[in-house]
Amino acid sequence: MIEKQDWTEVISPKRSLFDVKLHELWHYRDLIVLFVKRDFVSIYKQTILGPLWLFIQPLFTTITFVLIFSRIARLSTDGIPPILFYMSGITMWTYFADCLTKTSNTFTSNAGIFGKVYFPRLVTPISIIISNLIKFGIQFLLLLIAYAYFVFNKEFEPVLTIWLLLIPVVILLMALLGLGLGIIFSSFTTKYRDMAFLLQFGVQLLMYGSAVIYPLSSTSGTIFNILKYNPVAILIETFKFSLLGVGYFSFASLSYVIVFCVILLVVGVLIFNKVEQTFMDTV
Repeated sequence: MIEKQDWTEVISPKRSLFDVKLHELWHYRDLIVLFVKRDFVSIYKQTILGPLWLFIQPLFTTITFVLIFSRIARLSTDGIPPILFYMSGITMWTYFADCLTKTSNTFTSNAGIFGKVYFPRLVTPISIIISNLIKFGIQFLLLLIAYAYFVFNKEFEPVLTIWLLLIPVVILLMALLGLGLGIIFSSFTTKYRDMAFLLQFGVQLLMYGSAVIYPLSSTSGTIFNILKYNPVAILIETFKFSLLGVGYFSFASLSYVIVFCVILLVVGVLIFNKVEQTFMDTV
């Protein structure tokens, strides 16, 4: 007589679209931590300057933006010192762009691992979001140092209000936005590799419509009405409003972004869940 066995893991060939086992993410939290370490260390491994690139990249980008868009193009910075204005926009934009582009190739870049062992596939994009959050924290520290410098030299009046509490909300929404869009693109790139090239081109264009190099206050009419529905632009403007005291902010726009991010993430998880069952046949 064969005794009944209690299996710790049951892998079924098919699942419904809504059979998303999010609770498994908690059971694999150690794997998420391991992937976060891998993602963070592998980027700067075998480089001479190592993590110093985390400071060098935003600093050089900021200087370039100041020279081109502030000194040559004479674009408005809402009365904020150009270095602070551009560095704040670059810090938020870099976090979003990295989350989006790196999660968009989840299936293609991890096919070797996915084909050998089972674990919740959402572990990989979530680890990317967290590792990029560490990178964001380091670059945010650089922004605070620049902030303190301009305050100390009385070139900028510090803004210490309750609106600073919006900063963690903005960061969370930016992470959800990058994760939602990223896993949607990752689901499509398993079959249509052209989407990867389209995404790279689209991210470059999106920056110019996301209030990184100019404030929304410098636009008006139809252009303003279009840009205010760009969730990335709203989040960057809200971030500048919370930290620097200038920028476009309204509770209606922020509420719109919250609803947009939640819907996008739900749709993304459902599509991701569907594709992960058969992606090995097409990747």
